[in-house]
Amino acid sequence: MSRPVQPVVLFDGECNLCSGAVQFILKRDPAGKFRFASLQSDTGRQLLSKRDLDVQGLQTIVLIKGENCFTKSDAALEIARNLSGLWPVLYAFKILPRFIRNPVYDWIARNRYRWFGKRETCWLPSDKWKARFLDQ
Repeated sequence: MSRPVQPVVLFDGECNLCSGAVQFILKRDPAGKFRFASLQSDTGRQLLSKRDLDVQGLQTIVLIKGENCFTKSDAALEIARNLSGLWPVLYAFKILPRFIRNPVYDWIARNRYRWFGKRETCWLPSDKWKARFLDQ
């Protein structure tokens, strides 16, 4: 597997909130900057392994951008920074230190299945979006 040239978003394919976030990104990324793979896929596991991240117990969205790997609030803010519309304005929250941002992120991540539900299988993109996914 070759290293992705475009930024790759790794997400929990069983999480309704995470799948909704991917759909949100797709709609606000008309230039097609981002590619996607679920954390549970072989592609996702390989990308995580190359960065010494273990999918077991991982409760974060991951953004791989070149040699950089972003997790938690850093990943969310970096993604927002690259979306169309006013979403890049959210990047201003980067001025807040991680020790403030990440506990909020962790609280949502811990409760995401209870609040938004969990799928038995990974979410599958429509034909319109399939080319943007690495784990087909």
